[in-house]
Amino acid sequence: HLCGAIDLLSSASSSCVSTALERLPFNNTALKKLPVDDTKESGSRTVPGACFSRIWTLQPLIRPHFVALSHSALALLDLTVQDVLSDPMGPEYLSGSRLLPGSEPAAHCYCGHQFGLFAGQLGDGAVMYLGEVESGTYGRWEIQVKGAGVTPYSRDGDGRKVLRSSIREFLCSEAVAALGIPSTRAASLVTSDLYASRDPLNKGQRILERCSVVLRLAPSFIRFGSFEIFLGRDEFSGLQGPSAGRHDIRAQLLDYVIETFYPCIQQAHSNRKDRNMAFFREVMMRTAKLVAQWQCVGFCHGVLNTDNMSILGLTLDYGPFGFMDRFDPDFICNASDKRGRYSYQAQPSVCRWNLARLAEALGSELDGAEAGAILDEFMLTYEAFYLSIMRKKLGLVRKEETEDSELISDLLHVMHNTGADFTNIFRLLSCVPWPEEGDNERATVGPVVDLILQQCASIQELKVANMPTMEDRELAMILSMAQTNPVMFNIVADRSGVAQQLERMGRLKELLETNEDELKEKQRDDWIHWVSRYRRRLTRECDGTCDLPLIKKERLSVMNSNNPRVVLRNYIAQNAIQAAEKGDFSEVRRLLQV
Repeated sequence: HLCGAIDLLSSASSSCVSTALERLPFNNTALKKLPVDDTKESGSRTVPGACFSRIWTLQPLIRPHFVALSHSALALLDLTVQDVLSDPMGPEYLSGSRLLPGSEPAAHCYCGHQFGLFAGQLGDGAVMYLGEVESGTYGRWEIQVKGAGVTPYSRDGDGRKVLRSSIREFLCSEAVAALGIPSTRAASLVTSDLYASRDPLNKGQRILERCSVVLRLAPSFIRFGSFEIFLGRDEFSGLQGPSAGRHDIRAQLLDYVIETFYPCIQQAHSNRKDRNMAFFREVMMRTAKLVAQWQCVGFCHGVLNTDNMSILGLTLDYGPFGFMDRFDPDFICNASDKRGRYSYQAQPSVCRWNLARLAEALGSELDGAEAGAILDEFMLTYEAFYLSIMRKKLGLVRKEETEDSELISDLLHVMHNTGADFTNIFRLLSCVPWPEEGDNERATVGPVVDLILQQCASIQELKVANMPTMEDRELAMILSMAQTNPVMFNIVADRSGVAQQLERMGRLKELLETNEDELKEKQRDDWIHWVSRYRRRLTRECDGTCDLPLIKKERLSVMNSNNPRVVLRNYIAQNAIQAAEKGDFSEVRRLLQV
């Protein structure tokens, strides 16, 4: 009897032992330092006077189960993959289906300028803040679940995300971070037997898709739009922030952000206005560096609204993103971006525009003239970061020459004209042989140029790529104007959108007047010309007294560490999605590893 009692006692005590997930050390600073809406009213609503709204009721998934786990993201919380997999409640905890001890579910209130227009209150419509975990190794991390159900900010949505979009967010968060680009992280992906109705192709054909949840991590998910909740009525949209005029809360939010995430700035300035200006300058610098890093790997965010711009300079919210295949400065990855506001080449200027909206939102917390001067520095700052990274991509590590900028822009011009693959070409440039005395230039560079030409487009592909994207009626009107009213045509032709279409038509006309053999010969000549210039620039890396073998080794090392061999191309992600939708998660896990 005594042995039996001891066995029962032992069994009971072991069942009470908490798991690693249940022991996560939460310290939910944001909810302690910022105003929180405690209303228990259900449904979407305007939330005045608060930065967060508590979520009182969880909306569990049906039979949640793991698709994939990121060991490097989990490590930021001092967790291992085994810690998570060994917890029978793991999928429930990490999908917001069961409350983690110490967590305090909430949703963040923010506004945003979407496609250039103020949209009023937006907020976390499908995201639930769980809290902030204190890692002994990596500091404090806010954790949130995306796709966990409705919040006060869901508007007409159901607060759910499906497997397709969740796989894209999960994989790209980790891919961008692995490229060394600041990003929010994704620790886990859970799917379920709960279904939501969606129209994936936007063609009025709805299907049922599995509801899924991504566990996201960042020091903070506060964004430019977090400060726009205090804006008054917008003269164009007629909308205003839910906390319009609450400068007391704006000051509270600003103090929290600077004290918590920019402590060096807080400590360096006793004057509030000076502190705030230093903060704004740092946000400008981080944003300029971030977009430079995007441009240098061919990454297009797709929805650079102010509500998708991190106050910490992180890549935030992965929706219709895309990595470029063939280089095209006008590359658009968002099908709803009809006018190319968020195209690849527009990203730097859009980021500057968003910074201007942040300055407006901060209002009297900044000195207006000084904020304008900081904004004027943005493009120069961006260009300096961009040029620095591009030099590394070309292996130009010893010297900086003013002609480097022209060498880079000419490279991109040749890539565009030949329809070259952005990622693969940069990777191939490390194969360009170092110049040796007495080289026969064409014979020496011929083999690498042959490899480059394999990454270029056919004449048919180039014709398709250069077709005008303007509506037929609009295009016909402009062409008619060229004949009937040349003065007006010249005025219209100066507009960027029209000039772009006319340039496309010019390239298309050239292509229609040539054949495949002539095209390949021209592509070969263009590449030989550029590669020869590049080799001449390489010779100037060594002044004759340096260690040439060391420079050659350094060049290859720097190039290979700055030119990714693999990026998350859309078709690669789509292959993983299609397999996962059939129940095979192995491709998602393999891609994560790559």
